[in-house]
Amino acid sequence: MASVGAKSPVRRRRVDHRKAEADTEPSGPEDGSRTRGDSEGEAAVSLRPGTFWLTRVVLLRATAFIYLVAFSVAFTQNKQLIGERGLMPCRDYLNSVKRYVGGKIGMAALAYTPSILWLMDWSRMDANLDGIAVVGAALSGFVLVTGTANMVIMVSLWGLYHSLVNVGQLWYSFGK
Repeated sequence: MASVGAKSPVRRRRVDHRKAEADTEPSGPEDGSRTRGDSEGEAAVSLRPGTFWLTRVVLLRATAFIYLVAFSVAFTQNKQLIGERGLMPCRDYLNSVKRYVGGKIGMAALAYTPSILWLMDWSRMDANLDGIAVVGAALSGFVLVTGTANMVIMVSLWGLYHSLVNVGQLWYSFGK
């Protein structure tokens, strides 16, 4: 082990192009010989902390891809599973929740089953389900293609998908 006061051949990180974090020491061995990778004209690479652009783009695109698959599956299967003439119609489920909370669509109903379907016309439930799936697929496709999103888009995707999950009953009950 090297002593604390001994000179280290390790390069010090540069904070600014003009100043070094500490007094710079020669980067080669103490005898002054050159090591592989050292060159006279080699400029120090400035690493800036907090630039996670690649991580952000990859994470956003991966999340958008998952949402795109989920909304595509919802678009193709919701009418048969929870549509107007599906195996377990969500209109019947919403009506039973409405009766359970006192017959009104209010905060109690939204708290029990949070979904934007409470705010839509129930006479065309298949169109509502398809609309949610198409809007969600369009938003996730936008994020997937561009690699950019803001909080409004991501919260919208989350809200749209959870609107389907909360009325999906048995078909969306995995993980509950």
